[in-house]
Amino acid sequence: MKRKRSVWTTGAFLVVASLATGAEAQVAKGLVDPNVAVEKDLLALPHVTPAIAKAILEKRPFASVTELNALLVAQSLTPEQLGELYGKAFIHVNLNIATGEEILLIPGAGRRMAREFAEYRPWKSFAQFDKEIGKYVDAAQVARLKQYCFIPIDLNTASDEDIITIPGLGPRMLREFKEYRPYKTIDQFRKEIGKYVSAKEVARLERYVTIAQP
Repeated sequence: MKRKRSVWTTGAFLVVASLATGAEAQVAKGLVDPNVAVEKDLLALPHVTPAIAKAILEKRPFASVTELNALLVAQSLTPEQLGELYGKAFIHVNLNIATGEEILLIPGAGRRMAREFAEYRPWKSFAQFDKEIGKYVDAAQVARLKQYCFIPIDLNTASDEDIITIPGLGPRMLREFKEYRPYKTIDQFRKEIGKYVSAKEVARLERYVTIAQP
């Protein structure tokens, strides 16, 4: 099987990410998102002490799971403890630009899945993910891996159901996302959504969206 060049770098995939569109572009469900979880829910996670929960709340939003991982390592969590924690909570990785480092933090993914995740870029739907990753693992494992991922949502065409899968995005922000359609640039998104939330929150939301090129 012919491999695409440079699995472990992201720069070559930034343009590709902008092409990820389709009715099924969305954020997978099943895990707690540390960027939006309330303190009570953080404390219910494996190995999260009050001090760790406080550190997460103070440092978030995290731009990636590697940032979260660095904080947790600094809190002296072992690899085994991190694996247990990531079985319950994670910051989703963008299937189209995730680095190898990010993918390897997914419990049980390993280097093989890091290669396969990159092999089929650009991802356009989770149906595609089910089909392609299902060549290598069974349906239960596909569903488990999918929980850790997202495919960017097209700001101009995504359905309400897909937009609302963005962690922490409620009915109000759903309305604001749609109010400014059609978006022509990501700078427009930053400007308009920045009227309602902080710059850090805009940056967190921006991870999940794209504007398809004509």
